[in-house]
Amino acid sequence: MLNILLTSVGRRTYMVNYFKDALAGIGKVHAANSTETYAMKKADKSVISPLIYDDNYIDFILEYCHKYNIKAVISLFDIDLPILAKNKEKFAEQGIKIVVSNLKFIEICNDKWLTYNFLRENGFNTPRTFLEIDEVFDLINRNSIVFPLIIKPRWGMGSIGIFQADNIEELKVLYKKTSNSINESYLKFESQKAPAHSVIIQEKLLGDEYGMDIFNDLKGNFLSIVSKKKLAMRAGETDSAIIIENENLNCIGEKISTLSKHIGNLDVDVFSYNNNFYILEMNCRFGGQYPFSHLAGVNFPKALIKMLLNEKLDKTILNAKIGTVSIKDIVPVKLLNK
Repeated sequence: MLNILLTSVGRRTYMVNYFKDALAGIGKVHAANSTETYAMKKADKSVISPLIYDDNYIDFILEYCHKYNIKAVISLFDIDLPILAKNKEKFAEQGIKIVVSNLKFIEICNDKWLTYNFLRENGFNTPRTFLEIDEVFDLINRNSIVFPLIIKPRWGMGSIGIFQADNIEELKVLYKKTSNSINESYLKFESQKAPAHSVIIQEKLLGDEYGMDIFNDLKGNFLSIVSKKKLAMRAGETDSAIIIENENLNCIGEKISTLSKHIGNLDVDVFSYNNNFYILEMNCRFGGQYPFSHLAGVNFPKALIKMLLNEKLDKTILNAKIGTVSIKDIVPVKLLNK
């Protein structure tokens, strides 16, 4: 019997369903979140947890795991990952596996400035990124960088506080607006690490968008990569995509896997620009583009379950059908009858 807990489940109803299918007959899927969501209703059992930043968050999760015989914890939210990684041993001592990458790499993925430096130091193409707005002004005056420019939170996800500046005046105003967006959202907690440098400015690459799901085993060894061309985006997430085969993306993915030794899935955003691939961001978890891999025949949740049970892995569930086109939908649901 293998019961798992998905923390910070949010609206990832599809991930709950994927893990329920993977565990059919051999375990239950539990879901935790700080507010009620429909994804929690779809789990076998759910609980409203304290906020990630609360002092008793880890103790609450640990107590819940004991109460319901949870053997593995998987987070679906970037901010949750470092908290869980820091407490990995605490859970392991009590027979509970935290499926999470090492803290250093998680911090690289969560911090877009560290991501930029990691990528450049390891020879990957990536958009030029800046912490100091005065440096950007100087580059503009010297015609060393051109508009449009993207302004975004250094620690952030989704579409919170992301703006495009097309001229100097917009750059000044939107830089302040991003800073305000950070202070008015949960991103203010992450930004306490460097309040004066919580906003980054990035050159915008005008090209096609791609994505990769890079999958490693529980020891950080490479298993699979699924590449896709994004056909439509909505609020910072992939809305439609086609599965592709590209040798250059395969090489990039395997190199990232080897360098990072990440655990489980790594969600990577890529741009095609001037006949080269540029890496934009990395998320050390199942991301919003994973369903397109799953709909193409990949089953990384089932692969994780097999590995957690020390069972032989069927490699066919790691391979996607090339050419598969998928699209997301929005389905209204009723939570209460009154």
